[in-house]
Amino acid sequence: MTQDNRWDNVTVIDHPLVQHKLTILRDAETGAKEFRELVKELAMLMAYEATRNFQLAETTVKTPITETTSFVLAGKKVAVIPILRAGLGMVDGILELIPAAKVGHVGLYRDPETLKPVEYYCKLPEDIGERDVLIVDPMLATGGSAAAAVQFLRDKGAREINLLVLIAAPEGIDEINACCDDVEIYTCAIDSHLNDHAYIVPGLGDAGDRLFGTK
Repeated sequence: MTQDNRWDNVTVIDHPLVQHKLTILRDAETGAKEFRELVKELAMLMAYEATRNFQLAETTVKTPITETTSFVLAGKKVAVIPILRAGLGMVDGILELIPAAKVGHVGLYRDPETLKPVEYYCKLPEDIGERDVLIVDPMLATGGSAAAAVQFLRDKGAREINLLVLIAAPEGIDEINACCDDVEIYTCAIDSHLNDHAYIVPGLGDAGDRLFGTK
């Protein structure tokens, strides 16, 4: 779908490799093992894009030929915060790209009647306020869980927050922007809408169940 011009804080990662892997991920015939591998790979590719604006500092390095000026990250510290449980599938891919990142966890579940998020766990790095935060969750559906996670992190002192999701629904983007429009959202696709059960259409089903082989 065409990106809504209200969503200036949304980056859709349309690289051919990303879109190819996302298509396989959507396929109902893709098994749990391949699904986990694809989520990991997509998370790594998304992190590559989400870190594009990290600042660099000059340094000097001696190559086998001569000494030269080059660049390193300017003291950037990162925290990866998966929303349990499905967000866990995205962590390892990001850590392969940013191995020094610390990992926190936010546990939320959606009340089946109210569809509102309920917190049951929150554990974050002590220096969360000094880190660029990447909240990760495969699906941005209603946006309630992601908005709650952002608020938990704000309450703990987090300032720079990005949200990485494989697939987003327009309703979820609007929910995030209504409560925290300073959060940058990175996604591989913006799908059509939510159905009556708050599942993204066309989506890919329940990401947690497909990651872990449960129903």
